[in-house]
This record gives sequence, C-alpha cells and structure tokens, in this order.
Amino acid sequence: MKNAVLLSGGVDSICLTYGIMPDFAYTIDYGQTVAEREIYVSKYICEKLKIEHKIITVNCRNLGSGTLVGSEQSSISPSVEWWPFRNQLLVTLAAMQAIKDSVTTIYLASVKSDNFHKDGTEKFYDSINNLMTYQEGSININCPTLEYYSHELVKKYNVPLELITMAHSCHISNLACGKCSGCTKQLRVRHELGIE
Repeated sequence: MKNAVLLSGGVDSICLTYGIMPDFAYTIDYGQTVAEREIYVSKYICEKLKIEHKIITVNCRNLGSGTLVGSEQSSISPSVEWWPFRNQLLVTLAAMQAIKDSVTTIYLASVKSDNFHKDGTEKFYDSINNLMTYQEGSININCPTLEYYSHELVKKYNVPLELITMAHSCHISNLACGKCSGCTKQLRVRHELGIE
C-alpha cells in the first residue's frame, strides 16, 4: 500500500514528511502568492529525503481571500490568512492525484494551534476521511499531528534542524516578511527550539 503527504514546505508538513517517509509528497499550487517558494522548499526536502515529489497546479486565486492571495479578508473570516474551504480543496486535489498513483492514505499536518480554523480540527479530519473513504478509490485521510504544537513535532520526529531552517511559512511573500502570522509562528518555533 502506498501513501502520500501533503507538503507545503512549512515546519509542520516537513516534520510529518520526515517522520513517515511517504512514497509521494504532493505540493499544490492553488494560486497562493507564496506558491513559488513552497514548491522550491518542498522540492529541496524531497530531494534530500529521496521521496518522489509531485506538483499539482490548479489556479483558484480568484476564489481566495486574505493574505494568501493579497486581498481583503472575507467578512466571515476567522483570520487574515483564511481561504474558504482551503483544506477541503487541497485534500480533494491531492486525492485526485493519489488515485493515479495508487495511494491508499494521504497524510496531512495540522497542529494544535490550527484548531481555530474548523478545517484544522479533529472533527474536520474525521469528516473528510469519512467522505473520501465513502467515495470510489476509498482513500484514507490521516492527520496524526493534531495533538502537538509545531516545536513538539520537530522533537517527536527528531527532524534535523537543517530541514527546519529551510521551512517557508510566510503568507505574504516568497521572501519571508517576518511580520505575518506564518512568519511569527516560524520565529516562535525557532525560539522554542533554540535556533538563532
């Protein structure tokens, strides 16, 4: 049985990729501003770990909102980086590729600090798993990282700091802005791990 991980090039997905060493890593360019850097980092990680890397490109930029697309956030947005139904979209696109690759399980990395988004909760992952296993292909969706914070994942999987320092979490730019919530999270993780 083959498996795959959704790899964005951020700390959490790098940790999960290192921890499970999947058959495939999928990076999705869905029209987000930082796609170029996410792809670059993900490709680097996969080359280091000798994992087959696939890039899925479907431009949904005109459907996004907030910092990830460089527009005003929606009036119902729980945060400035919120993109409506993003994780549902990413799971669906990854599953479409997974069918072609004979993958039976797709792994995603959401952590404790993501649970203010409904699509970062255990209930969401249980629901999307039920939906995907119900449909033809019966692909399992697994998010084994929900009970951890990002710095705990680094320790859990004993991820080399070289890989963590490559991570790109900025929501605004392909060069880290140092100010957005993604960059703030990255700086916090580095601090908690003692990385200068």
